Amino acid sequence: MTSGTLLAQITDYANRADPYPLYAELRKQPVRREDDGSYLVSTYYEVRSLANDPRLSNDTSNRPSGYARVGQPDPETGLPPSFIFTDPPVHDRLRDTINRPFGPPHSPRFLDGLRGELAKAVTELLDAFEGKDQVDIVEDFAYPLPVTAICKVLGVPREDEPRFHGWADALASSVDPHSGDDGGPEKAQRARQEMGAYLAGLIETKRRHPGPGMLSALAPDMTPADLEATAVLLLVAGHETTVNAITNTTLTLLRHPDILQRFQKDPDLAVPLIEEVLRYEPPVQFVPWTTALADIDIAGTTIPKGSPVWLMLAAANRDPRRFENPDRFDPDRKDNEHLGFYTGIHYCFGAPLARIELHLAVPELFRRVTFSRLLEDPPPYRANAVLRGPRHLPVAIESLTA
Repeated sequence: MTSGTLLAQITDYANRADPYPLYAELRKQPVRREDDGSYLVSTYYEVRSLANDPRLSNDTSNRPSGYARVGQPDPETGLPPSFIFTDPPVHDRLRDTINRPFGPPHSPRFLDGLRGELAKAVTELLDAFEGKDQVDIVEDFAYPLPVTAICKVLGVPREDEPRFHGWADALASSVDPHSGDDGGPEKAQRARQEMGAYLAGLIETKRRHPGPGMLSALAPDMTPADLEATAVLLLVAGHETTVNAITNTTLTLLRHPDILQRFQKDPDLAVPLIEEVLRYEPPVQFVPWTTALADIDIAGTTIPKGSPVWLMLAAANRDPRRFENPDRFDPDRKDNEHLGFYTGIHYCFGAPLARIELHLAVPELFRRVTFSRLLEDPPPYRANAVLRGPRHLPVAIESLTA
Protein backbone atom coordinates (compact mmCIF):
# COMPACT_ATOMS: atom_id res chain seq x y z
CA MET A 1 0.00 0.00 0.00
CA THR A 2 1.37 3.39 -0.92
CA SER A 3 1.57 6.19 1.60
CA GLY A 4 0.69 9.25 -0.46
CA THR A 5 -2.18 11.20 1.05
CA LEU A 6 -4.21 11.64 -2.13
CA LEU A 7 -3.92 8.01 -3.19
CA ALA A 8 -4.77 6.92 0.35
CA GLN A 9 -7.98 8.91 0.00
CA ILE A 10 -8.76 7.42 -3.41
CA THR A 11 -8.39 3.88 -2.10
CA ASP A 12 -10.16 4.65 1.20
CA TYR A 13 -13.57 2.97 1.30
CA ALA A 14 -15.05 6.18 2.72
CA ASN A 15 -14.66 7.72 -0.77
CA ARG A 16 -15.78 4.72 -2.79
CA ALA A 17 -19.17 6.20 -3.65
CA ASP A 18 -17.63 9.27 -5.30
CA PRO A 19 -13.88 9.25 -5.97
CA TYR A 20 -14.17 11.69 -8.88
CA PRO A 21 -13.30 14.92 -7.02
CA LEU A 22 -10.13 13.16 -5.88
CA TYR A 23 -9.33 12.17 -9.46
CA ALA A 24 -9.76 15.81 -10.50
CA GLU A 25 -7.23 16.82 -7.84
CA LEU A 26 -4.90 14.06 -9.02
CA ARG A 27 -5.01 15.32 -12.64
CA LYS A 28 -3.47 18.63 -11.58
CA GLN A 29 -0.18 16.72 -11.65
CA PRO A 30 -0.43 14.31 -14.61
CA VAL A 31 2.38 12.09 -13.34
CA ARG A 32 2.63 12.02 -9.57
CA ARG A 33 5.34 10.29 -7.54
CA GLU A 34 4.15 8.66 -4.33
CA ASP A 35 6.23 8.47 -1.16
CA ASP A 36 6.98 4.79 -1.77
CA GLY A 37 8.43 5.40 -5.24
CA SER A 38 5.40 4.40 -7.31
CA TYR A 39 4.00 6.74 -9.98
CA LEU A 40 0.37 7.63 -10.61
CA VAL A 41 -0.58 8.65 -14.17
CA SER A 42 -4.00 10.27 -14.35
CA THR A 43 -4.47 12.26 -17.58
CA TYR A 44 -5.94 10.79 -20.74
CA TYR A 45 -3.17 11.15 -23.29
CA GLU A 46 -0.47 10.10 -20.84
CA VAL A 47 -2.43 7.02 -19.68
CA ARG A 48 -3.16 6.03 -23.26
CA SER A 49 0.46 6.53 -24.28
CA LEU A 50 1.85 4.41 -21.46
CA ALA A 51 -0.74 1.65 -21.90
CA ASN A 52 0.58 1.29 -25.46
CA ASP A 53 4.26 1.62 -24.51
CA PRO A 54 6.29 -1.64 -24.59
CA ARG A 55 8.53 -0.18 -21.87
CA LEU A 56 5.66 -0.68 -19.40
CA SER A 57 5.36 -4.27 -18.18
CA ASN A 58 2.32 -6.15 -16.90
CA ASP A 59 4.59 -8.90 -15.55
CA THR A 60 4.57 -8.14 -11.84
CA SER A 61 7.73 -10.20 -11.27
CA ASN A 62 9.50 -7.07 -12.56
CA ARG A 63 8.36 -5.12 -9.50
CA PRO A 64 10.80 -4.25 -6.73
CA SER A 65 10.64 -6.36 -3.58
CA GLY A 66 8.04 -5.16 -1.13
CA TYR A 67 5.38 -4.52 -3.77
CA ALA A 68 2.39 -6.76 -4.41
CA ARG A 69 3.03 -9.22 -7.22
CA VAL A 70 -0.53 -10.20 -8.06
CA GLY A 71 -0.91 -12.88 -10.72
CA GLN A 72 2.43 -14.59 -10.24
CA PRO A 73 3.00 -18.37 -10.33
CA ASP A 74 1.37 -20.21 -7.46
CA PRO A 75 4.11 -21.69 -5.21
CA GLU A 76 1.87 -24.61 -4.22
CA THR A 77 0.50 -25.66 -7.62
CA GLY A 78 3.11 -24.15 -9.93
CA LEU A 79 0.39 -22.64 -12.09
CA PRO A 80 1.78 -19.96 -14.41
CA PRO A 81 0.47 -16.39 -14.24
CA SER A 82 -2.69 -15.51 -16.13
CA PHE A 83 -1.99 -14.03 -19.56
CA ILE A 84 -2.93 -10.50 -18.49
CA PHE A 85 0.09 -10.60 -16.17
CA THR A 86 2.51 -11.46 -18.96
CA ASP A 87 4.33 -9.47 -21.66
CA PRO A 88 5.05 -10.30 -25.30
CA PRO A 89 5.89 -12.77 -26.68
CA VAL A 90 4.24 -14.99 -24.03
CA HIS A 91 1.19 -12.73 -23.84
CA ASP A 92 0.70 -12.64 -27.60
CA ARG A 93 1.01 -16.42 -27.97
CA LEU A 94 -1.49 -17.13 -25.22
CA ARG A 95 -3.97 -14.45 -26.22
CA ASP A 96 -3.92 -15.53 -29.86
CA THR A 97 -4.54 -19.14 -28.86
CA ILE A 98 -7.38 -18.23 -26.50
CA ASN A 99 -9.04 -15.98 -29.06
CA ARG A 100 -9.35 -18.71 -31.72
CA PRO A 101 -12.53 -20.29 -30.32
CA PHE A 102 -13.82 -16.95 -28.99
CA GLY A 103 -13.93 -14.50 -31.87
CA PRO A 104 -12.83 -13.39 -35.34
CA PRO A 105 -11.20 -14.42 -37.55
CA HIS A 106 -11.37 -18.08 -36.48
CA SER A 107 -14.78 -18.11 -34.74
CA PRO A 108 -16.70 -15.08 -36.03
CA ARG A 109 -20.13 -16.41 -35.06
CA PHE A 110 -19.37 -17.85 -31.61
CA LEU A 111 -20.49 -14.89 -29.49
CA ASP A 112 -23.36 -13.95 -31.75
CA GLY A 113 -24.64 -17.49 -31.39
CA LEU A 114 -25.08 -16.93 -27.64
CA ARG A 115 -27.56 -14.07 -28.04
CA GLY A 116 -30.66 -16.25 -28.00
CA GLU A 117 -29.76 -18.07 -24.79
CA LEU A 118 -28.65 -14.86 -23.07
CA ALA A 119 -31.85 -13.06 -24.12
CA LYS A 120 -33.82 -15.97 -22.64
CA ALA A 121 -31.83 -15.62 -19.40
CA VAL A 122 -32.66 -11.89 -19.27
CA THR A 123 -36.35 -12.67 -19.73
CA GLU A 124 -36.35 -15.28 -16.97
CA LEU A 125 -34.57 -12.97 -14.53
CA LEU A 126 -37.07 -10.18 -15.19
CA ASP A 127 -40.03 -12.58 -15.00
CA ALA A 128 -38.87 -13.35 -11.45
CA PHE A 129 -39.56 -9.70 -10.52
CA GLU A 130 -43.29 -10.48 -10.76
CA GLY A 131 -45.09 -9.75 -7.49
CA LYS A 132 -42.13 -7.93 -5.93
CA ASP A 133 -42.26 -4.31 -4.84
CA GLN A 134 -38.48 -4.04 -4.62
CA VAL A 135 -35.42 -5.87 -5.93
CA ASP A 136 -31.66 -5.78 -5.56
CA ILE A 137 -30.35 -5.13 -9.07
CA VAL A 138 -27.02 -6.77 -8.22
CA GLU A 139 -28.27 -10.01 -6.68
CA ASP A 140 -31.42 -10.36 -8.78
CA PHE A 141 -30.15 -9.29 -12.21
CA ALA A 142 -26.64 -7.91 -12.72
CA TYR A 143 -24.82 -10.86 -11.12
CA PRO A 144 -26.70 -13.92 -12.41
CA LEU A 145 -26.68 -12.85 -16.08
CA PRO A 146 -22.87 -12.56 -16.53
CA VAL A 147 -22.36 -15.77 -14.56
CA THR A 148 -24.74 -17.55 -16.94
CA ALA A 149 -22.86 -16.05 -19.89
CA ILE A 150 -19.33 -16.98 -18.82
CA CYS A 151 -20.40 -20.50 -17.84
CA LYS A 152 -21.89 -20.92 -21.30
CA VAL A 153 -18.77 -19.49 -22.97
CA LEU A 154 -16.37 -21.75 -21.08
CA GLY A 155 -18.54 -24.85 -20.83
CA VAL A 156 -18.70 -24.71 -17.01
CA PRO A 157 -21.86 -26.17 -15.43
CA ARG A 158 -24.08 -23.26 -14.33
CA GLU A 159 -25.19 -25.27 -11.30
CA ASP A 160 -21.61 -25.13 -9.97
CA GLU A 161 -21.87 -21.36 -9.41
CA PRO A 162 -22.23 -21.69 -5.61
CA ARG A 163 -18.88 -23.51 -5.59
CA PHE A 164 -16.90 -20.81 -7.39
CA HIS A 165 -18.71 -17.69 -6.13
CA GLY A 166 -16.52 -17.33 -3.05
CA TRP A 167 -13.35 -18.17 -4.97
CA ALA A 168 -14.16 -15.50 -7.55
CA ASP A 169 -14.74 -12.88 -4.85
CA ALA A 170 -11.39 -13.64 -3.21
CA LEU A 171 -9.49 -13.55 -6.50
CA ALA A 172 -11.14 -10.32 -7.63
CA SER A 173 -10.31 -8.74 -4.29
CA SER A 174 -6.64 -9.65 -4.67
CA VAL A 175 -6.10 -6.94 -7.31
CA ASP A 176 -7.14 -4.29 -4.79
CA PRO A 177 -4.22 -2.41 -3.16
CA HIS A 178 -5.93 -2.79 0.22
CA SER A 179 -6.25 -6.57 -0.06
CA GLY A 180 -3.20 -7.17 2.11
CA ASP A 181 -4.87 -5.38 5.01
CA ASP A 182 -7.22 -8.31 5.75
CA GLY A 183 -5.24 -11.31 4.56
CA GLY A 184 -6.34 -10.86 0.95
CA PRO A 185 -3.25 -12.42 -0.70
CA GLU A 186 -3.53 -15.56 1.44
CA LYS A 187 -7.27 -15.85 0.71
CA ALA A 188 -6.61 -15.33 -3.00
CA GLN A 189 -3.91 -18.00 -3.03
CA ARG A 190 -6.24 -20.53 -1.39
CA ALA A 191 -9.03 -19.57 -3.75
CA ARG A 192 -6.79 -19.94 -6.81
CA GLN A 193 -5.66 -23.36 -5.63
CA GLU A 194 -9.21 -24.55 -4.95
CA MET A 195 -10.66 -23.09 -8.13
CA GLY A 196 -7.67 -24.41 -10.07
CA ALA A 197 -8.27 -27.92 -8.72
CA TYR A 198 -11.95 -27.71 -9.63
CA LEU A 199 -11.17 -26.50 -13.15
CA ALA A 200 -8.35 -29.03 -13.61
CA GLY A 201 -10.85 -31.81 -13.04
CA LEU A 202 -13.33 -30.21 -15.40
CA ILE A 203 -10.65 -29.69 -18.08
CA GLU A 204 -9.59 -33.33 -17.84
CA THR A 205 -13.20 -34.35 -18.35
CA LYS A 206 -13.39 -32.04 -21.38
CA ARG A 207 -10.23 -33.62 -22.82
CA ARG A 208 -11.80 -37.07 -22.62
CA HIS A 209 -15.31 -36.02 -23.58
CA PRO A 210 -15.28 -32.73 -25.54
CA GLY A 211 -18.42 -30.65 -25.49
CA PRO A 212 -19.48 -27.07 -26.20
CA GLY A 213 -17.46 -24.18 -24.82
CA MET A 214 -13.93 -22.84 -24.86
CA LEU A 215 -12.44 -25.33 -22.41
CA SER A 216 -13.09 -28.18 -24.81
CA ALA A 217 -11.92 -26.14 -27.79
CA LEU A 218 -8.66 -25.09 -26.11
CA ALA A 219 -7.75 -28.41 -24.50
CA PRO A 220 -5.82 -29.74 -27.53
CA ASP A 221 -3.88 -26.49 -28.03
CA MET A 222 -2.74 -25.50 -24.51
CA THR A 223 -0.73 -27.15 -21.77
CA PRO A 224 -2.87 -28.22 -18.79
CA ALA A 225 -1.21 -25.55 -16.62
CA ASP A 226 -1.74 -22.71 -19.11
CA LEU A 227 -5.35 -23.71 -19.71
CA GLU A 228 -6.05 -24.00 -16.00
CA ALA A 229 -4.57 -20.53 -15.34
CA THR A 230 -6.54 -19.10 -18.27
CA ALA A 231 -9.76 -20.72 -17.12
CA VAL A 232 -9.36 -19.24 -13.63
CA LEU A 233 -8.86 -15.78 -15.14
CA LEU A 234 -11.76 -15.98 -17.58
CA LEU A 235 -14.19 -17.43 -15.06
CA VAL A 236 -13.48 -14.56 -12.64
CA ALA A 237 -12.91 -11.63 -15.00
CA GLY A 238 -15.64 -12.85 -17.32
CA HIS A 239 -18.36 -11.83 -14.91
CA GLU A 240 -16.94 -9.53 -12.21
CA THR A 241 -16.54 -6.44 -14.41
CA THR A 242 -19.81 -6.99 -16.28
CA VAL A 243 -21.73 -7.11 -12.99
CA ASN A 244 -20.35 -3.65 -12.24
CA ALA A 245 -21.08 -2.39 -15.75
CA ILE A 246 -24.75 -3.44 -15.63
CA THR A 247 -25.19 -2.08 -12.11
CA ASN A 248 -23.41 1.21 -12.85
CA THR A 249 -25.58 1.69 -15.94
CA THR A 250 -28.76 1.09 -13.96
CA LEU A 251 -27.69 3.44 -11.18
CA THR A 252 -26.61 6.18 -13.61
CA LEU A 253 -29.91 6.05 -15.51
CA LEU A 254 -31.97 6.18 -12.34
CA ARG A 255 -29.98 9.25 -11.32
CA HIS A 256 -30.70 10.89 -14.70
CA PRO A 257 -34.47 10.54 -15.20
CA ASP A 258 -34.50 12.88 -18.22
CA ILE A 259 -32.07 10.65 -20.10
CA LEU A 260 -33.88 7.53 -18.91
CA GLN A 261 -37.14 8.89 -20.34
CA ARG A 262 -35.42 9.51 -23.68
CA PHE A 263 -33.95 6.01 -23.64
CA GLN A 264 -37.30 4.37 -22.98
CA LYS A 265 -38.76 6.17 -26.00
CA ASP A 266 -35.72 5.59 -28.22
CA PRO A 267 -34.03 2.18 -27.71
CA ASP A 268 -31.50 3.11 -30.41
CA LEU A 269 -29.91 5.35 -27.78
CA ALA A 270 -28.54 2.18 -26.16
CA VAL A 271 -25.22 2.13 -28.02
CA PRO A 272 -23.99 5.67 -27.20
CA LEU A 273 -25.59 5.52 -23.75
CA ILE A 274 -23.73 2.36 -22.71
CA GLU A 275 -20.45 3.68 -24.12
CA GLU A 276 -20.94 6.87 -22.12
CA VAL A 277 -21.48 4.89 -18.91
CA LEU A 278 -18.24 3.02 -19.60
CA ARG A 279 -16.51 6.42 -19.71
CA TYR A 280 -18.45 8.04 -16.89
CA GLU A 281 -18.51 5.11 -14.40
CA PRO A 282 -15.96 2.55 -15.65
CA PRO A 283 -16.07 -0.87 -13.97
CA VAL A 284 -12.25 -0.92 -13.73
CA GLN A 285 -11.05 2.29 -12.09
CA PHE A 286 -7.29 1.89 -12.40
CA VAL A 287 -4.53 -0.59 -13.24
CA PRO A 288 -2.09 -0.70 -10.30
CA TRP A 289 0.28 -3.48 -11.33
CA THR A 290 2.45 -2.19 -14.22
CA THR A 291 6.21 -1.56 -13.97
CA ALA A 292 8.64 0.58 -15.98
CA LEU A 293 11.24 -1.56 -17.80
CA ALA A 294 13.32 1.54 -18.66
CA ASP A 295 13.43 5.21 -17.78
CA ILE A 296 10.30 6.78 -19.32
CA ASP A 297 10.02 10.54 -19.92
CA ILE A 298 6.41 11.70 -19.93
CA ALA A 299 4.61 14.96 -19.14
CA GLY A 300 7.82 16.57 -17.89
CA THR A 301 8.57 13.71 -15.48
CA THR A 302 11.01 10.82 -15.71
CA ILE A 303 9.64 7.54 -14.39
CA PRO A 304 12.77 5.57 -13.41
CA LYS A 305 13.32 2.00 -14.53
CA GLY A 306 11.85 -0.46 -12.06
CA SER A 307 9.21 1.92 -10.72
CA PRO A 308 5.68 0.63 -10.13
CA VAL A 309 3.18 2.59 -12.23
CA TRP A 310 -0.56 3.00 -11.65
CA LEU A 311 -2.64 3.93 -14.70
CA MET A 312 -5.71 5.78 -13.41
CA LEU A 313 -8.31 4.95 -16.07
CA ALA A 314 -11.29 6.56 -14.34
CA ALA A 315 -9.37 9.81 -13.87
CA ALA A 316 -8.30 9.78 -17.52
CA ASN A 317 -11.89 9.19 -18.64
CA ARG A 318 -12.82 12.53 -17.07
CA ASP A 319 -9.87 14.53 -18.34
CA PRO A 320 -11.19 17.89 -19.62
CA ARG A 321 -8.35 18.05 -22.13
CA ARG A 322 -9.94 15.09 -23.88
CA PHE A 323 -13.66 15.23 -23.02
CA GLU A 324 -15.76 18.39 -22.95
CA ASN A 325 -17.70 18.77 -19.70
CA PRO A 326 -16.30 15.43 -18.52
CA ASP A 327 -18.32 15.27 -15.30
CA ARG A 328 -21.56 15.47 -17.26
CA PHE A 329 -23.29 12.23 -18.24
CA ASP A 330 -23.98 12.84 -21.92
CA PRO A 331 -24.96 9.98 -24.27
CA ASP A 332 -24.88 12.48 -27.17
CA ARG A 333 -21.14 12.88 -26.68
CA LYS A 334 -19.20 12.61 -29.94
CA ASP A 335 -15.85 10.88 -30.39
CA ASN A 336 -16.18 8.96 -27.13
CA GLU A 337 -12.92 7.00 -27.26
CA HIS A 338 -12.96 6.13 -23.57
CA LEU A 339 -10.66 3.81 -21.63
CA GLY A 340 -13.46 1.85 -19.98
CA PHE A 341 -12.08 -1.38 -21.44
CA TYR A 342 -8.44 -0.19 -21.32
CA THR A 343 -6.36 0.05 -24.52
CA GLY A 344 -3.33 -1.49 -26.21
CA ILE A 345 -2.38 -5.17 -26.23
CA HIS A 346 -4.07 -5.66 -22.85
CA TYR A 347 -7.42 -4.28 -24.06
CA CYS A 348 -10.18 -6.21 -22.27
CA PHE A 349 -10.38 -9.66 -23.84
CA GLY A 350 -14.03 -10.02 -22.87
CA ALA A 351 -15.21 -6.60 -24.10
CA PRO A 352 -17.24 -8.03 -27.03
CA LEU A 353 -19.10 -10.39 -24.69
CA ALA A 354 -19.66 -7.64 -22.11
CA ARG A 355 -21.15 -5.36 -24.76
CA ILE A 356 -23.53 -8.11 -25.92
CA GLU A 357 -24.70 -8.64 -22.34
CA LEU A 358 -25.14 -4.91 -21.74
CA HIS A 359 -27.10 -4.44 -24.96
CA LEU A 360 -29.39 -7.35 -24.16
CA ALA A 361 -29.86 -6.55 -20.47
CA VAL A 362 -30.17 -2.79 -20.13
CA PRO A 363 -32.82 -2.00 -22.80
CA GLU A 364 -34.98 -4.94 -21.70
CA LEU A 365 -34.66 -4.02 -18.02
CA PHE A 366 -35.97 -0.52 -18.62
CA ARG A 367 -38.54 -1.62 -21.20
CA ARG A 368 -40.21 -4.02 -18.80
CA VAL A 369 -39.64 -2.44 -15.40
CA THR A 370 -40.74 0.96 -14.14
CA PHE A 371 -38.75 1.83 -11.05
CA SER A 372 -40.21 4.33 -8.63
CA ARG A 373 -36.99 5.19 -6.77
CA LEU A 374 -33.61 4.15 -5.50
CA LEU A 375 -33.95 2.86 -1.95
CA GLU A 376 -30.36 3.84 -1.08
CA ASP A 377 -28.36 6.57 -2.77
CA PRO A 378 -25.47 6.21 -2.64
CA PRO A 379 -25.83 2.45 -2.37
CA PRO A 380 -23.33 0.31 -0.44
CA TYR A 381 -20.23 -0.29 -2.56
CA ARG A 382 -17.89 -3.23 -2.83
CA ALA A 383 -14.69 -2.87 -0.83
CA ASN A 384 -12.64 -3.23 -4.01
CA ALA A 385 -11.20 0.09 -5.21
CA VAL A 386 -10.04 -1.31 -8.56
CA LEU A 387 -13.21 -3.17 -9.60
CA ARG A 388 -15.55 -0.47 -8.33
CA GLY A 389 -19.30 -1.01 -8.24
CA PRO A 390 -22.25 -1.24 -5.84
CA ARG A 391 -22.40 -4.36 -3.69
CA HIS A 392 -26.17 -3.98 -3.60
CA LEU A 393 -28.53 -1.71 -5.51
CA PRO A 394 -31.96 -1.86 -3.89
CA VAL A 395 -34.73 -0.24 -5.95
CA ALA A 396 -38.51 0.05 -5.62
CA ILE A 397 -40.64 -1.27 -8.47
CA GLU A 398 -43.71 0.60 -9.65
CA SER A 399 -44.77 -1.83 -12.38
CA LEU A 400 -43.62 -4.77 -14.52
CA THR A 401 -44.78 -5.44 -18.07
CA ALA A 402 -44.56 -8.56 -20.19
